[in-house]
Formats: sequence, structure tokens, C-alpha cells
Amino acid sequence: MKYSVEKTEAEWKAQLGEERYRILREKGTEYAHTGQYNLHFEKGTYVCGGCGEPLFSSESKFESHCGWPSFDESLPGKVEYKKDVSFGMSRTEILCAKCGGHLGHVFDDGPTKTRTRYCVNSLSVDFKK
Repeated sequence: MKYSVEKTEAEWKAQLGEERYRILREKGTEYAHTGQYNLHFEKGTYVCGGCGEPLFSSESKFESHCGWPSFDESLPGKVEYKKDVSFGMSRTEILCAKCGGHLGHVFDDGPTKTRTRYCVNSLSVDFKK
């Protein structure tokens, strides 16, 4: 897949650092209840930690008690969806549509009217007021 932001793996590693690279580029997951944005509820926008693309509004964030930041919708056209059958499960992976960075997964068990829960790694995003 071609993205508008493309870098070599060495460039991504230099930019992101070890742990953020593991999440965004190697499809890793941070431990539950450890991310800086899990219980963060300021007004603003969550942007991709790799390229800065706006992904989620704080208006769509909710407390899901799952241990990761959760949103009930993404900004239009900013998230890409990919079937993920790793670890013996069938899930939908979410990626930044601009750089392909792994954000987490989306589920249809959300408590809001959208019934959607975007379960996002804190290390895959930054926050802008």
C-alpha cells in the first residue's frame, strides 16, 4: 500500500524511538492502563504519532475501562481498516491513512450510539489542544 508519508525503516526508527517504533511500525501493543492518554480527557485532537495527521477528536473519546484510550468514531477518511487474524483472533486493525502507522483495533462493542470502540495505543498518538 502506498501512503503519502513514506520513510525507510531506519528513518522511522530514528524519528520514533524504540518503543513508539514497536507500536506504530511493528504493530505492537502497550500494556493496559499504562498509556498517558488512557484517562486523558482534555479538549483537543489526537494526531498520529508518526506523521501528525489528525485522527480523533476529544469529543469522541470515552472511558471504556479497557485500559487503552477509546473513541467511538474517527475523523472522516483519516483511519484505514485492515483484517487482522494474528494470535488466533479475527479483529479489525486500524492504521493511519496517511503513513500506515498501527494505531490499535476497532470493535463493535462500544457503549455509545455508534456501538464502535476504537481501542488505541497511547504511544501511537499525540495530543494537540
